[in-house]
Amino acid sequence: MVWLEPHRVHAGGQTRSISGPLTEDVLIMALQGLPAGPTHWVVDDAWIPSVLLRDIVEIPAGSEAREAFFKWRFGQTLALEGPQAVQSLSLGENAWLLAGIPEALRESWLQVSLTLGRPIRSLQPRWLWLYNRLAASREVPGMLLSLCPADAGTFTGTLAAWGRNLALLRQWTEPATPDAWIQERVLPSSAYLQRDSRSPQELLVWGAAEWPECPVPARILRPEIPAQEAL
Repeated sequence: MVWLEPHRVHAGGQTRSISGPLTEDVLIMALQGLPAGPTHWVVDDAWIPSVLLRDIVEIPAGSEAREAFFKWRFGQTLALEGPQAVQSLSLGENAWLLAGIPEALRESWLQVSLTLGRPIRSLQPRWLWLYNRLAASREVPGMLLSLCPADAGTFTGTLAAWGRNLALLRQWTEPATPDAWIQERVLPSSAYLQRDSRSPQELLVWGAAEWPECPVPARILRPEIPAQEAL
């Protein structure tokens, strides 16, 4: 299990802090202590941005045409330049989840993992790893904040909300304080969901040691990262 964020690498049950750019040399040093074999990478949401598409009534037939269509929609939605490696997942009800990473960054990570004899077998954003372990076990509509610390008590990250399925996904690379997250991101999102009778009943917060009082009852998740996980 490799947990990769701008400020740290957590692998093999150990955490190494990162200051400055995450170069290949820095990554190699952080991963050298792992046992040989396949690895599952969970990385910061900003490195693998995600898009929730709704009302996709028709998609092209054939795998190549479908892949090209989702790459185009992903790049268009996020105004990205350069080739992206994009994965798509059908959520039913004409909804799709797209997650993508610049091809150059993906190839760099793949090459590092192969050089170390620890090939990447799974690669996903942090919010999705958390969501897959939380949403299915919740009995009421909820909201998850997947946060990464920035400067001076601020955070970047993702807001994901669910009812029966994933209902809303919003991401911010601009750092904000917890109070700003609540006022400018959580509460407007809650009001939007309320229009569809999917108002969140709980707020689960990952990545912050404490959280201010919030109209949506909040619970801080324990920051436990497994050393190993089934692939």
